[in-house]
Order: sequence, then structure tokens, then C-alpha cells
Amino acid sequence: MIVYIYEITSTTVHSYYVPSNRSAYNPAVFTSQGYFVLRPDIVYRDRNPGLSAVAAIEPAVQEVLETGMVDPDRVGLTGHSWGGYQTAFVVTQTDMFSAAVAGAPLTNLVSMYLSVYWNTGSTDARIFEISQGRMEVPFWEDVDSYIANSPVFHVDKLNTPLLLAHGTDDGAVDFNQGVEYYNAARRAGKDFVMLVYEGENHGNRKKANQIDYHTRIVEWFGHYLKGEPAPDWISNGISFLDQEKLKEGKKSAPKPNLIP
Repeated sequence: MIVYIYEITSTTVHSYYVPSNRSAYNPAVFTSQGYFVLRPDIVYRDRNPGLSAVAAIEPAVQEVLETGMVDPDRVGLTGHSWGGYQTAFVVTQTDMFSAAVAGAPLTNLVSMYLSVYWNTGSTDARIFEISQGRMEVPFWEDVDSYIANSPVFHVDKLNTPLLLAHGTDDGAVDFNQGVEYYNAARRAGKDFVMLVYEGENHGNRKKANQIDYHTRIVEWFGHYLKGEPAPDWISNGISFLDQEKLKEGKKSAPKPNLIP
């Protein structure tokens, strides 16, 4: 089973999703691959956006598991942006999931509070105090709550293989939020892979990157939930020198012929 989260999703329960290899979290793609897809609603408590997600998601998953139709050892979690944040946080609070994918997540509510929402030029403090963050006050007035709901401060309890993706030009969630979590997880020796999409904003717009991210999500869950062989990028990663060769290859690649 794959669990997709983003606040309230029950309003779209009857929506149809066109299967596409350019859509990262497509329910139709997941179901076509044999997954049951669960999209639980999240009810929030003020100053506890992360812990509220845990309180909503765990019993919802458990309810499904009790039917006996889903293997409890083959459950994945995913989300993007705010859903990515909650994915990144939830897997530090429970070992219920065998794999997770977090797209463009917030990971440190303290440093994020001091950042800027570059897509509009407004401060991220507004988001935390009077919008989606639901933190109500600046972090210096309730440091404990900011830390308690930040994934990066609980990285020592991250036992779920996590795939994180971030665009370098993200104007909604600063790219460094991904870097912070990646560096913390690597230092803690966790099973963690970070995908970096150069020049992309809060979601991939280039077709090649959309297909690449879609493919890697399929392979990530395929390996950890279905037991499929791990592709090399999961088991060994890509070395710095190989990355440089890839860049040079792109620069020297011949331009495609245009058909008039």
C-alpha cells in the first residue's frame, strides 16, 4: 500500500487521474502497479503540524491493516511540499512504513521561519504564524514546539528508507531545507537518498525531470515494497566524478534534428 498525504484529500476521492509517467504521485499509476492507495485526511492541532499528522495517519493505516488486505511490511508513505514535510516528519516518529518519498519538504521549522518565500517575495514567518504552519507565534516564543515538529531534530529516530527530491531554484521551500535534512541523515548513517533537480522550482517543469522523478519513485517503492532488485542509483549512488561526466555529456550532446 502507498499512503499519500496532503491535509484534506477526501474531497477528491471520486476524481479521475490520467495515468502518466510525468506525474510523480499519480494514484492511477500506483494502482496499475498493484498498490492499494490510501489518502487519509489530517486534522490539525495548533502548534503541532507534524505531530497532528502522526496522530491522524497511524490509526488510518492501522484500520486498513486490520482488514488483512494489505501486507503490514509493504506500506509506503509519500507527499509533496506540505505533504512532503509531513512525510519527512512522520517517518521519524513511527516505524510503520517500509519506505517513504518526500518531495520538496520543509525539514527545519526554525531555519525555515527565517527564510523567504521567493516565489512571491514574502516572508516565511507569515506562513508559520497565520497560515499553513499553524504555529501561531514566532519560534523564540515557543522553541519547544518548533523543534518537536521539525524532522531534522529527530533524524536519530529515522529508520525508514527515505527518498527526498528538491529543485535548486525552489521558491516556495528553500533548497537548503533538503540539504539540511540530507546532511543530518548522512551524518547519522541513515538510509537516505536525495535527488537534486538543477534549475527546477517547487515542482519539476522539464519533461525529462518529470519522467526521471516518476521513474525513481516507481523504482524506490518497487524495491522496498515489492522486493524488486535495487537499481544502481539506490544501492551505490552516483559519484561526484560520474556526475561531472554526465554534465559534460549533456553539454557535448548533438542537438536533435528538427523536422520542418
